[in-house]
Amino acid sequence: MEKKVLEGSDLEVSVSRPIEKRGLEEVNQEDVAPKNIIDKLGLRFNAEIRGVERVPEDQRSKGSMLTPFFIYASPNLAIAALSTGALGTASFGLDFWTCTIVIIIWSFIGALPVGLFAVFGMKFGLRQQILSRYFTGNIMGRVFALFNVISCIGWNAINIIPSVELLAQLGPLPPWAGCLIFVVITCVIAMWGYKYIHLYERYSGIPNFIIYLVIIARLTMSKNFTFGTMGKGTAEAGNVLTFIALIFGFVAGWCPSAADFMVYLPSNTKSWKVFWPMVFGLSLPSMFALILGAACGSATATDPDWADAFESDSIGGLVYAILVPNSLHGFGKFCCVILALSGVANNLPGSYSLSLAIQAVWSPLAKFPRIGWCFVGNFLSLALSIPAYYKFSATMSNFLSIIGYNVSIYIGISLSEILVIRRSWSAYDFSNFDDGSTVPIGIAGVFTFCCGVATTVLSMNQTWYSGVISQKFGEYGGEVSFELNIVACFIIYSIVRPIEKKYFKR
Repeated sequence: MEKKVLEGSDLEVSVSRPIEKRGLEEVNQEDVAPKNIIDKLGLRFNAEIRGVERVPEDQRSKGSMLTPFFIYASPNLAIAALSTGALGTASFGLDFWTCTIVIIIWSFIGALPVGLFAVFGMKFGLRQQILSRYFTGNIMGRVFALFNVISCIGWNAINIIPSVELLAQLGPLPPWAGCLIFVVITCVIAMWGYKYIHLYERYSGIPNFIIYLVIIARLTMSKNFTFGTMGKGTAEAGNVLTFIALIFGFVAGWCPSAADFMVYLPSNTKSWKVFWPMVFGLSLPSMFALILGAACGSATATDPDWADAFESDSIGGLVYAILVPNSLHGFGKFCCVILALSGVANNLPGSYSLSLAIQAVWSPLAKFPRIGWCFVGNFLSLALSIPAYYKFSATMSNFLSIIGYNVSIYIGISLSEILVIRRSWSAYDFSNFDDGSTVPIGIAGVFTFCCGVATTVLSMNQTWYSGVISQKFGEYGGEVSFELNIVACFIIYSIVRPIEKKYFKR
């Protein structure tokens, strides 16, 4: 057994057998030397103990195009996707065909940057929020890592709620108990790490897909589905723009964790074998679940009982109304339980990535093991999910929407650095990601981020605040911040970054 020291790190590793003989299931976490009691315990259970350290080439494992395809397929077949799609018809009052067109176009567009970042993870073996230092500068890279930690914890708490609402329809399960069940299951799998997450996501979407076929059958038999009427005018345009932002954010929101799940693939893997499977594995399941959600939402305009169920218990109440009363009864309840458990698949990538993002915020935080941060982060989500279920859901959603705006700013800055400033793989020095001289200083990133905040304030549309640009679209306004942020930040960073390079030489 040969022992080596990772380049740019004091982490000792040992290579036990040739990489050509390994598959995804053989990711060799046992080759990382444990440095503390938590890692030693994790290693006994075959858990991943590597954190944000770069994965060297001799510890990569062969994979297939299924690896990037399935990692986000199952999460986007979860009930959260159904809930998001239903908002288009049930809340924004859009017709089914308008929702379908928006979903197809913007799901695909939103998946493109996720696929690009996934390729970087494969090429350089670095986690997404370490790559952020190269894309946005050392300062902003750490700030974006912090935003990602907050987003993962908060959204994990919110994403539990539709699943708990659905379970609550079946019996006297206290909401706090439902939240606890989901957090514990998610935390255990996320603590095990990379290969178990890939394994779980590869198969967990199958029962969800089958249940969605059952829902389609029940919608057809109920005759409650309606295409609706396509409206026109500024109010309709505003609702369409808001729905576009919602769909784009739902899909592109995976950008801050995209590279995390490709770091063990060999760097000589053809880029298209990662990019396109990631794009289609993310966009196609999203389209299917979101469109079905829009169809379910349209039925609330026909059936008052379904409308009341959606009004009182959101998507959980609506799915229960479709599957159980005057419908499939016991089998319908079984379908509800399985679909509720899809919340685990939805939260699993974020639960894993938050532990890595914490280590990327500040170098001393990387000394605490990934497994430990995973435990801490998931139970912070639990602490937030319980009060959110009872009282604070709307407030929390508004707060997390603000945090979510950083994704569009992040995309704009990163695409500029990748496509305009560097333009080739050889322009990156990944010899030591903790060495500040190998990454941009970050002044251009900070300046562009501040400009992105300004464009957000001008164009955002929330229930408590509507920017001057969004107010142009009818009484309820229209959300245009995501599109405007990406374009504005891309242009601004492309201008100021060369100035930074000229004076600071990096």
